Amino acid sequence: MKIFKNIVILTGAGISAESGLSTFRSENGLWNNHRVEDVATIEAFKRNPAYVHDFYNDLKKEILQAKPNAAHLAITQFQKEYPAEIAVITQNVDLLHEKAGNSNVYHIHGQIDQAVCLNCGQTVGASGDIDTETVCPNCGVIGMMKPNIVFFGENLLCMDKVDELLRRCDLFLSVGTSGVVFPAAAFVQTAKYHGAATYEFNMEPTSNNFYFDHHIMGPAGTTLPAFVEEMIRSLKSGD
Repeated sequence: MKIFKNIVILTGAGISAESGLSTFRSENGLWNNHRVEDVATIEAFKRNPAYVHDFYNDLKKEILQAKPNAAHLAITQFQKEYPAEIAVITQNVDLLHEKAGNSNVYHIHGQIDQAVCLNCGQTVGASGDIDTETVCPNCGVIGMMKPNIVFFGENLLCMDKVDELLRRCDLFLSVGTSGVVFPAAAFVQTAKYHGAATYEFNMEPTSNNFYFDHHIMGPAGTTLPAFVEEMIRSLKSGD
């Protein structure tokens, strides 16, 4: 088996589902029983910041209690035992990759334990509640702290680094992501264009599945550890 040197793992809500976290948007268009338009747009935040803060403060408690599952732990094993640069690009705002010991993690949709000041642009840690009375520790302005979550219409984070990783990678794995939300849905296309082998790990094939060379269906907590074990085994055996 080919020895890969630069590996990118894209993860979505599906990898966290086995840790008890609901996927971002349910079939009825709601996120944790809230209209997405009311809690995940910059217009909603400007219109009713207290309501949006309450939603994310409650969500934060749920997310911070979650524990990583076998899929997250398999990535740690992969990074420790396979001789490649392995980066994780995640659409998830949870911290399960970090809790599992994953390194080189890029949160393109932000992190639930951070806030960003709309006045000065500073990003700060915020594991506790933030609200309309929270003071920015950098500029001292009151009421301008926003959850560091990328709302609809805002630019994704870390995109220069993501583009660099996709152009250099020779193996691209997509784990638990729907493949319908752009620009993340196009990451596989970029990686494949630059010569990467491409795998998707999902419960069912995604709508852009023709860009993937291999489709591994089933729960990520089962399929990804098996894949990682095989990659490490083949390396050690010289297959």
